[in-house]
Amino acid sequence: MDQQQATLELGTKPVGKLLVQYAIPAVIAMTASSLYNIIDRIFIGQVVGPLAISGLAITFPFMNLSAAFGAAIGVGSSTSISIKLGQKDFKTAENILGNTVTLNILISLIYGMLSLIFLDPILRFFGASDATLPYARDFMQIILAGNVITYMYFGMNALLRSSGKPKHAMYATMFTVAMNILLDSIFILWFKWGIRGAASATMISQTCAMIWQLTLFNDKKELLHFKRGIYRLKLDLVKLIVGIGISPFLINACASIVVIFMNNQFVKYGGDLAVGAYGIANSIGVVFVLFVMGINQGMQPIAGYNYGAMQLDRVMKVLYLSMIAGFFVMSIGWAIAMFLPYQTVSLFTTDPTLINFAVKGVRIDMLLYPLVGLQIVITNFFQCIGKVKVSIFLSLSRQLIFLLPLLFVLPPIFGITGVWATLPASDFIAVFVALAILAYNIKKFKLQHKSAINERQIQHDY
Repeated sequence: MDQQQATLELGTKPVGKLLVQYAIPAVIAMTASSLYNIIDRIFIGQVVGPLAISGLAITFPFMNLSAAFGAAIGVGSSTSISIKLGQKDFKTAENILGNTVTLNILISLIYGMLSLIFLDPILRFFGASDATLPYARDFMQIILAGNVITYMYFGMNALLRSSGKPKHAMYATMFTVAMNILLDSIFILWFKWGIRGAASATMISQTCAMIWQLTLFNDKKELLHFKRGIYRLKLDLVKLIVGIGISPFLINACASIVVIFMNNQFVKYGGDLAVGAYGIANSIGVVFVLFVMGINQGMQPIAGYNYGAMQLDRVMKVLYLSMIAGFFVMSIGWAIAMFLPYQTVSLFTTDPTLINFAVKGVRIDMLLYPLVGLQIVITNFFQCIGKVKVSIFLSLSRQLIFLLPLLFVLPPIFGITGVWATLPASDFIAVFVALAILAYNIKKFKLQHKSAINERQIQHDY
């Protein structure tokens, strides 16, 4: 099947089959991506030690902030391309492809250089102590040096999904995971490079995958491919990409801000190992969050294309199916957190103090995960159809508006348990708000659908 036919099927093929077709490769890719992050942490925790895990946890805000800029371009451009393909505007879609490459290179270079210059003060601000700073610095120096590669790798994967090639995006991620695990074994176990070995394995594997991605978009037979004249930045396209991408940017930026405050509160109430426990809990929880994000990535081209084509019944169907899938996936995560926390945490470390911290934290952190699955899907749905303001608000509500105030209220009363409790407390409020906003917008969608049907009937009569 050629790329144009695959794109047109987004508006004709049964929605359930399409969601499976697009979501399964994305889910496999996202799950594989989370697995290689987990394997990095397992290698580091088991071989290098518990303080190395804490040092790695300190880098989470850095990684989230970098992902924020990458998502602003990758998600913004992929959503824009899906909508333009739905409108049959192939020329604009191709120009978005070229502008995406240029923006990724410019932003990644600026972010990487500035971060390297001020690396130590930034890590101190993120919560690094004298004991954890060397580990965090060693890891981030290599990651930031290859920042352009990371941006291009994730950006090209997003574009592959939106242009009808979800399996190719999956292959790129699976290759990256397999190579990363192999190189982790060589660099950490054999060469004894420690945390630098983990960072080097990540960068080399992403470089190889990126080269393959670029060859795919260099094929002139494809509907979207690299050509002269598409790389010069165009203000209207940049505004379109950033306008849609601002929502995932804020999601990741807020996550970065929250982790900074969380790390500092954990250091204050529990010490360096409490930060490590938070890092372990994040590593476990993110597996299921990324699984749902994979479902969202499968939803994105379907919702975007059909919204652009004014087939609102198909838009609503893919939303409902994605919500059901998200609830189910996060329920599995909840069950593991409640009934198998010790076995899961023990994969990362043998240190009994760190294990005790992490077991308690995982159970509290993932207490409301089934409902969180609904909130994540709803937030991304509004992003998929270009409702940026709604998506931004929902993103901020869970990660910033509700959580930060609780982070200054609960810990002074309940200590380290209060730090953990801020997570499910903010989740509960955010889910309630997301469902209320969705219900309100569904009424508007139904009116739009009715109006679109009437307009088509009038056109048919003429």
